[in-house]
Amino acid sequence: MSSPAGNQALDDARYWHSIDWVDAERTVRRLRQRIFKATQDGDLKKVRNLQKLMLRSRSNTLVSVRRVTQRSLGRRTPGVDGELALDPTARGRLARTLAEQPRPTAKPVRRVHIPKANGKMRPLGIPVIRDRVQQARVKNALEPEWEARFEGRSYGFRPGRSCHDAIAAVFNFAAGKKARRRWALDADLTSAFDKINHDRLMEAIGAFPAAREIRRWLKAGVMEGGRFAPTDEGAPQGGVISPLLLNIVLHGMGTAAGDREDGTVRQRWLQCPPAFVRYADDFVVLCTTKEQAEQVKQRLADWLAPRGLAFNEDKTRIVHLDEGFDFLGFNVRRYDDKLLIKPSDAAVRQVKGKIRELVSVMRSAPTEDVIRRLNPLIKGWSTYYRGVASTETFTSLDHYVHYRMYRWAKRRHNMKSVAWIRDQYFGRYNPEREDRWVFADRTTGRYLYRFAWTHIQRHALVKGRASKDDPQLEDYWAARTRKRKHPEADKRNLWLAAKQKGLCPLCGLDLIAGAGYEPESVYEWASWFWANSRTINRHHVVYRSHGGPDVKSNLMLIHWECHRQHHAKATSDGPKEIQNARS
Repeated sequence: MSSPAGNQALDDARYWHSIDWVDAERTVRRLRQRIFKATQDGDLKKVRNLQKLMLRSRSNTLVSVRRVTQRSLGRRTPGVDGELALDPTARGRLARTLAEQPRPTAKPVRRVHIPKANGKMRPLGIPVIRDRVQQARVKNALEPEWEARFEGRSYGFRPGRSCHDAIAAVFNFAAGKKARRRWALDADLTSAFDKINHDRLMEAIGAFPAAREIRRWLKAGVMEGGRFAPTDEGAPQGGVISPLLLNIVLHGMGTAAGDREDGTVRQRWLQCPPAFVRYADDFVVLCTTKEQAEQVKQRLADWLAPRGLAFNEDKTRIVHLDEGFDFLGFNVRRYDDKLLIKPSDAAVRQVKGKIRELVSVMRSAPTEDVIRRLNPLIKGWSTYYRGVASTETFTSLDHYVHYRMYRWAKRRHNMKSVAWIRDQYFGRYNPEREDRWVFADRTTGRYLYRFAWTHIQRHALVKGRASKDDPQLEDYWAARTRKRKHPEADKRNLWLAAKQKGLCPLCGLDLIAGAGYEPESVYEWASWFWANSRTINRHHVVYRSHGGPDVKSNLMLIHWECHRQHHAKATSDGPKEIQNARS
């Protein structure tokens, strides 16, 4: 006889598998669009009523649980209570308990430290899984209101926008022989997440229906080494809603710098207005003179002070474009009056260090395992930098990898000749290319990808203040999604993705970007690349076991977790459900 707890667990799993994700995602998307449109129209009362509706929405709760526990890269990182939700039973139970108790007391965040590129440690605050889901629910209500307000040249932590948009914007302003903006204020803020003034933030949020919950999360405190510390300022870097709160605090920064993007009145001291480009707390202001850049810096310092923020003087400088500067891992510099953007020297050194470390650690591992570990790093790094002038850098890195792999093989076979190592590990293994020195495993045929095999493809800058929550721009965003090409996608997958408008028919989300996720660094891009290459499946509408053919008309691309969840349901109505989703 089964126990009540066992029956409840079975019910939770069945409940999770029974959810219609297409309908849930559509409901959340429609509510976000209505909030966005009401904000555009200036109807604040309607905005607040729609936000209350979003906060009460069952679909919003389900979608938030799924994104935090199933799609987030941090889904396996617990908070102070040690709880996770990695299976259908736990996810169903979490969704049920949140429906019964929608507004629990916030718990302290767990402090962890991760290494930064400069060797220092970055403190992260990890909320408990339940608070993360609650923050995702609140974010769906708050974000579309601010998406209708944010400046067009704010690109960090926003749906549909990425660091590549910020780099493309810098290029547009600084390229060309007649470009007047030859000076740059390359700036960074000191511990922006940790220094946010709570009162100024809550003042900006105003009468948002869940403002009380946001303040609770901000004041929840931190647990580190078994000790509790209160939080009187800042937002935990690791919270789902924290990036949005940072963007809210920094909204209006471009106007304060003198940028006329939003039609503000030109001031007399501005001969040619500065061009302001921001990605989260990293930003650059392109100016016509050094004096103008110094004035902009002073104006911004005065604007930031009441918000609890200040410049990081070690990373903030005023430079001429002939000298160049690094921004988001790219180097921006003019060469003989021509602007070129390349991977920064620091980024190249860092990827070389990771390759060297990985090859050294795996000196005795099987060849196939070494290739399997290196490929996502190489493909992810080259994909991140394929939108700029990276050809020479890619070629140089391929020479470096070749040297490292030869050393790796020579260390394993120190008594063998160069010719023997060449015949054993190198050859024409890529059937689509004529490269003769491709490192590979002869037994399996698996070969090491090369940086230079990634074609340079200019990034299309997102237009103006376009938002994914704008109902009038659905066709625009669908077209951008279709243009996003996986570097390893074959022709059949590209055809299927284009036919599906880049969406998964079972959940309605982007196939490549998942839940609107945009990687925030080159190594997150590598992780994202590897995850997507493994989690997009071809599904047969009519099952092969039922005689379904392996032709394009009987195939569709769906997320791996959607595929698994579909087959976890009753098999009798599976094909019918897929047909309905397809139609």
